[in-house]
Amino acid sequence: MIKHDLAELSTRKPAPIPLQRHADEQAVIKSIIESPFMVMDVESGDELFFKRPGVQQRVMEKLRRGQFAIEKELDLHGMTVNDAETALKRFLVHCQQNQYRCVRIIHGKGLGSKDKKPIIKNRVNQWLQKNNAILAFCSARPVDGGTGAIYVLLKKS
Repeated sequence: MIKHDLAELSTRKPAPIPLQRHADEQAVIKSIIESPFMVMDVESGDELFFKRPGVQQRVMEKLRRGQFAIEKELDLHGMTVNDAETALKRFLVHCQQNQYRCVRIIHGKGLGSKDKKPIIKNRVNQWLQKNNAILAFCSARPVDGGTGAIYVLLKKS
């Protein structure tokens, strides 16, 4: 039994696009990325590992085994965050100018810090990932500092 013979001509309107919510989310993401207060995401005994796309697995295995010659070393023990950042930047510029390929950075495990947290280790992890001159890095072998140091593979300049 048909109640009416009229077709419904109106179509449903599309759902509104939440432009303001999207803008707010992007602003939060941007502020997190640019924030000078980094989240502690690595503990003292945790291994660090980073590689850019295109770095072969064989190269990473050699790096993890300590099979690259260490051409230069930087020790950041006991430094403040600002001093460590300055020293690291200068060190990396020096390494690029001298075309060093593999270096070791000793960041420590954070056991001497106020809260026994690896503050410098976390910052080094973040700084190096943002630096395009870095191809890869990983925690060193125990004989070279273990989780208190990293091997860093630099791009050829």
